[in-house]
Amino acid sequence: MRITVLSNVDEDGTRDPVVPQVASALRRGKHTVSVFGAPPDVRKLVTGLARRKPDLVFNLVEELGDNPAGNIAVCGLLDLLGLRYTGCGAGEFYLGQDKALAKKLLAFENILFPNFAVFGRDKAMETGGNLRMPLFVKPVAMDSSIGIGKRSLVRDAGELMKQVAAIHAECDDDALAEEYIEGREFYVAVIGNGEPLALPPIEVDFSGLPEGAPRVYDRKAKWEPGSAEHSGVKAVIADIPDELRARLHKVSLDAYRALRVRDYGRVDLRVADTGDIYVLEVNASCYLEKNDEFAMAARAAGIKYHELIGRIVDSAQARTR
Repeated sequence: MRITVLSNVDEDGTRDPVVPQVASALRRGKHTVSVFGAPPDVRKLVTGLARRKPDLVFNLVEELGDNPAGNIAVCGLLDLLGLRYTGCGAGEFYLGQDKALAKKLLAFENILFPNFAVFGRDKAMETGGNLRMPLFVKPVAMDSSIGIGKRSLVRDAGELMKQVAAIHAECDDDALAEEYIEGREFYVAVIGNGEPLALPPIEVDFSGLPEGAPRVYDRKAKWEPGSAEHSGVKAVIADIPDELRARLHKVSLDAYRALRVRDYGRVDLRVADTGDIYVLEVNASCYLEKNDEFAMAARAAGIKYHELIGRIVDSAQARTR
């Protein structure tokens, strides 16, 4: 097939390292591949896609220009152009990126999640009941751990309101406060549609963090090499009993289906001391860099990187055929 890898481009013209990795994997699958950095000018975006005439778009767009929700708009545009593409559509992305709305859908399916409240920028607080401290506070709609740091874990009302105000000002987003679940954190990668496959769970190891530091995978831990957070947190293949692995897989597949994730995604969970499994987030079309958690889980299942990318293409093809 002719496949166009559609991605973001930084202001200096650089691309995320995942872009050439995906392109190389697709070429290994004998596809004819072009790479296209999505311009914020919609007319240029439409013209560039028309010139390439792809049979399938491998969609890696996370934002468009300065719009962090630009991925939703890009999916809508691809639909209007009649182009097939990998991953979720505009509606599914919207459901997943509004974390409060996502929790309501999980509630409908009786899937456990932390109790929460939303502090809007221009409306009253919305809450599902009384919350117990400590709370974890983050933006409602941002991803990639934007707005998450040491101040995110709050232990009293004063800290809560300071962090809410900071998110309003710095992220221009509503603030989500949810009960902090003490326990082990896991990621479960999922591939497919009709009968999706859950891959071996990844555990987040916080043992390298300083004593007293919040056990959270914040923005520094993910994106700032050299920081104490980055060196103190690592993802490892989970060494867990079969019973817990089976329960993590079931909850993850239930959450994946509840939020209508397409082709591939990752479910973030915490297991409390009681044994209860809480869904923290469902990440549709998650990060595919070959050393990141999703690809790590695939390797643990015996799936090589180019095979993983091929499976995503196959899922998108089967879904849109």
